[in-house]
Amino acid sequence: MTDSLVRGTFTSLDAAWPVLLEHCDANHIFLTPQWQRAWWQIFGNDFEMELLSLSDGSELIGIAPLKNNGKSLSFLGSTDVCDYMDFIVRQGSEDYFFPRLLDYLAPLAWQSIELDSLLPQSLALRFFVPAARQKGYRVEIEQMDVSPQLNLPASWEDYLVALKTKDRHELRRKLRRLEQTRAVSYYHVTDKAALLSAMASFFELFKLSHTEKAQFMTDRKREFFLAMGSSLAEKGDVSLSFLEVGGLRTSATLCFDYDNEIYLYNSAYDPTYASLSVSLLLKVYNIREAISNGKRRFDFLRGDEPYKYDLGGQAVPIYRCVITRS
Repeated sequence: MTDSLVRGTFTSLDAAWPVLLEHCDANHIFLTPQWQRAWWQIFGNDFEMELLSLSDGSELIGIAPLKNNGKSLSFLGSTDVCDYMDFIVRQGSEDYFFPRLLDYLAPLAWQSIELDSLLPQSLALRFFVPAARQKGYRVEIEQMDVSPQLNLPASWEDYLVALKTKDRHELRRKLRRLEQTRAVSYYHVTDKAALLSAMASFFELFKLSHTEKAQFMTDRKREFFLAMGSSLAEKGDVSLSFLEVGGLRTSATLCFDYDNEIYLYNSAYDPTYASLSVSLLLKVYNIREAISNGKRRFDFLRGDEPYKYDLGGQAVPIYRCVITRS
C-alpha cells in the first residue's frame, strides 16, 4: 500500500469510485460520484476541493470527499440538500486509512473539521473519531436531527398490520375516499429527457406548497435539482412520481432507488386538493410499490414530520461532529 493520500478529481476517480462503494459499509446515494459531482458543479465555487484518495497499487481503498473554506474542512455537500454524508473506505481498510488521512490533514490550514449529517453507523463516527482522539484532537459530537426509516415487510397487508390501529384505520379511510373520487392516476417518470421536462411540474407544485417549501426552492437549488436529476437518471437511480386527479397533477415525489432501498428525497403538492390527502397518499403509493418490488427499506430522510411516523417510520438519529486542534 502507499503510505500517503493524493488529491484527485472526479474524472480520475470516476471508474473506481462506484466499485469502492460496493465494498464500503457506508453505501448510500449521497456518496455516489454522480451526486457529489452535481453538488460541486452548483455549489462548489466558494470552496477549495480536497478530494483525497488512497490506493493499494491499482486498487482504490478510500476516498475522503472534503472541501476547505480556509477555516474549516467539511464534506462535499451541504445540510440543506444532502441528508447523509460520510467517508468512503473499503471494508477492512478503515484502521489503515483514517490515521493516514489525519496525517495528511494535519499541516493543512484549518481550525476545525466539521462533519455533518452522520448516521450512527457512519465511518466518520466509528473510525475517524477514535483515530482523531488517539492523535490528541478534541472531538465534540451532538445530535442534529432525526431520519425516520421504515424496514419493509414482505407484503402490503403485513405493512398495514404493523401500523398503529388508529393510523391503519385512518390510512384505509383516506385511500377509499381518494379512489372513490374522479379518475386517479399514479405513475413515474424515469427517462432522463422526460424527467427533466417533468421537473417543471414539480417546481410548480413546490410554488403552490406551503411557504417554507416555496422559500427553499431558490434558483440555485433548482439548478442543483436539475443537475442531480440528470446525473442520477443516467443510471436509473431517480424517479419522479405524480398523483393525478381528474387528469391534473396534484402531488409529486422525487425518490431515489439505490442499493435495494427507496429514499424519499422531496415532495410537493397542490393545497387545493388537500382534502383528498394527495400528498400523503402519493407517499403511500410509493411505499406500497416498494414493498411489491421487494425493497428492503423506505427511507423518509431527515426531518421529524409527523406523517413519517404515522406511516411507520422509526427515528434514526443524525449527528454532527466537530474536531479541533488541542
